[in-house]
Amino acid sequence: MNPKLDLLKASLAAAPITKFGEYQYFVHPITDGVPPGTPELFEEVVEAIWSIGNFDCDKIITPESMGFPLAAALAVRARKPYLFIRKRRYNLPGELSLRQVTGYSGNDMFINCVEKGDRLLFVDDVVSTGGTLRAIVKALRSQGATIVDCIIVFEKTTKKAELEEELGLKIKTLLRVTVQDGKLYSLG
Repeated sequence: MNPKLDLLKASLAAAPITKFGEYQYFVHPITDGVPPGTPELFEEVVEAIWSIGNFDCDKIITPESMGFPLAAALAVRARKPYLFIRKRRYNLPGELSLRQVTGYSGNDMFINCVEKGDRLLFVDDVVSTGGTLRAIVKALRSQGATIVDCIIVFEKTTKKAELEEELGLKIKTLLRVTVQDGKLYSLG
């Protein structure tokens, strides 16, 4: 059952669009913390993820930075530890390094505290080009971890099926969106 997501859909009307080169980037409370989000909107999103997620995992993991509040809220509810994939090196033993390339930037990212055999639930705010997800999944698997579920709030891509096939991973999303004529729209 897919949640209704009435507040999330309604919030799209106020989402400004900005450009990074040719990439059209939408600015939203869930993806950027700007404009201000309401507790009701955040609660609706967390509840929707909870309703479709597989929390039979060891840890909940998310990349920097807008997955942070989602992962923390879900971790409290699931009573599971959470991990943040950071854009900062800590030089801890076993630290994994990866290169993330998105539609508008590239960054080095670092994963700590993932061990062989860990069963991970991956959560994030948006999938667009798939660059972040692709790099993270490959790094986690190289460490011997398993992604038991992958849930992303916004699907802003027409290539999700190709990405799923490439990664051998089902990607669950709450809402498909597109940017047209400078506005963000829900595709359902």
